[in-house]
Amino acid sequence: MFLDAVFYVLQALLDLAWWAVILAVIMQLLLQFNVLDTRNRIVWTIADLLYRVTDPLFRRVRRVLPNFGPLDLSPVVVLIAITAIGILLGATRRYLVVNGLYF
Repeated sequence: MFLDAVFYVLQALLDLAWWAVILAVIMQLLLQFNVLDTRNRIVWTIADLLYRVTDPLFRRVRRVLPNFGPLDLSPVVVLIAITAIGILLGATRRYLVVNGLYF
């Protein structure tokens, strides 16, 4: 019972992180093409929130990736990592169930 809650919360956090990355990329594209204006307080608040949530992840990946000029591949790498962690989490849960360590 307790492990069900732990696995559920971890999967929910991974899902939230995945959507935060997607929304941050969309917001950044809309800002770069001047579809949205940061002088609007709501737009600025949402963009700032997404930046604060996703930038620590992106920054770590950018340190490792080579510089591709204006092309930023760090969101793709972060999404792949989030998906891989989700698969690993599911495999761990299945392993525990099959071996009788998890009820």
